[in-house]
Amino acid sequence: MTFRLMVIGALAAGASVVLAGQADKSKLTNVAAFNEPAPESYKANFATSQGAFVITVNKKWAPIGADRFYNLVKNGYYDNIRFFRVIPGFMVQFGIHGDPAVSQAWSGANARLKDDPVTQSNKRGFVTFATGGPNTRTTQVFICFGDASFLDKQGFSPFGEVTSGMDVVDKLYNGYGEIYKRNDFDLGKYMSDGNAYMTKQFPKMDYIKSATIGK
Repeated sequence: MTFRLMVIGALAAGASVVLAGQADKSKLTNVAAFNEPAPESYKANFATSQGAFVITVNKKWAPIGADRFYNLVKNGYYDNIRFFRVIPGFMVQFGIHGDPAVSQAWSGANARLKDDPVTQSNKRGFVTFATGGPNTRTTQVFICFGDASFLDKQGFSPFGEVTSGMDVVDKLYNGYGEIYKRNDFDLGKYMSDGNAYMTKQFPKMDYIKSATIGK
């Protein structure tokens, strides 16, 4: 059976939630502007509720994904968003924005990326875009907790790896389990209320404070 790391598509309309330190909304909703070529190698520094970790990206591994991730980090897309899916022994996923208006902007076909060929295996610490099928990558990524090489043949192409702070990634709260299987998880409310819903319904969920491009 093919395994898919779900990418949520159509979003319900709703009020925006603006958090302190969040990047300008007009900037984040301008999908077409997120097209700056990334360096051949770069670091993305993540400050989280559990501590800091660093992702080192190698553009040769997956150039299309590396470019997208660079633009998302550089423009503050990942600031103040939740690690919404933490499955022990498998992976942690993030990339749904806390402001519904921003998520809506990235849900259209114009935001989808063509797939990169798989040149690296999905293993512990490696970072890969989630996908809902061929050529559907947008903003959601996951970090592997262990060997997930069974994803390789399904087209999941790693573009980087955690080179510092994997112990922090290991500490991200996983008590909610596979959130898509929970009866108390309301996808519609998450999409209409964003971070406000997650903070109220799943208060122990860890989050990204900021993500920046480093050297």
